[in-house]
Order: sequence, then C-alpha cells, then structure tokens
Amino acid sequence: MIFETLATFIFVLTILISTSTLKNELAGLIIRITLATIRILGIPITGVSVNPARSLGSAIFVGGTSLLQLWIFVVFPIIGAFFAAITYRLIFSNK
Repeated sequence: MIFETLATFIFVLTILISTSTLKNELAGLIIRITLATIRILGIPITGVSVNPARSLGSAIFVGGTSLLQLWIFVVFPIIGAFFAAITYRLIFSNK
C-alpha cells in the first residue's frame, strides 16, 4: 500500500513538473525513465501498478485473487496522485 502510494506520487509529480517546465522531448524522456525506475524497483515489492486502468485490465483477465486484491491497486494510486497534485499546486504552481 505504501509503495503504490509513494510510487504513484513520485510518478505523477514527475509528470506535472516536467511537462510544465521542460520541452516536450526532454519531459517525455524523464517521464519514461521515472516509470522504468519505479517498475524496476517495484516489481519485487508489489508487482507495480501506478495505473488503476492497467491493474483493472490485468485483474479481469487473470481473475481469482487478482480481483480480490484489485482495490489496493486502485485506491492507493489514486491517493498518491491526489497528494502529488496537491503538492504540485502548493509548491510549484505560479498561481
């Protein structure tokens, strides 16, 4: 739960900061590197989601216990994204 929340927080905050401050090509590269790093570090911990839509598709296809654990991979990435948006708004937003 903690990893999914923290990983999504880092990923969404990276997206928000890089797309608002960098050129498109560099922002895309930084986003891809961040996602790859999160996946490499997180596969042994949780299998890594950071994307509820990806988790939903996989759980429906596999079924069984995957459907029972689906709520973890939906709820905690949403919480992480919410806190990333709040953090970005409070710290990095010009408004």
